[in-house]
Amino acid sequence: MTDLLTALALVLVIEGLVLAVVPDMPKRLYAMLSAVRPEQLRVAGLTAAAIGVICVWLLRG
Repeated sequence: MTDLLTALALVLVIEGLVLAVVPDMPKRLYAMLSAVRPEQLRVAGLTAAAIGVICVWLLRG
């Protein structure tokens, strides 16, 4: 459970830094994402999740 909370805290740190350093980037990114088909977003999300699982598996193995 500690690892999950640590991971969530790191997500907040990264998101906060992005918003602090380049506050307009998320707005541009969301505008670009609205032009992408849902199927492509789903595949990209599943691919990112799979890569994340593999990274965790390799690091924590």
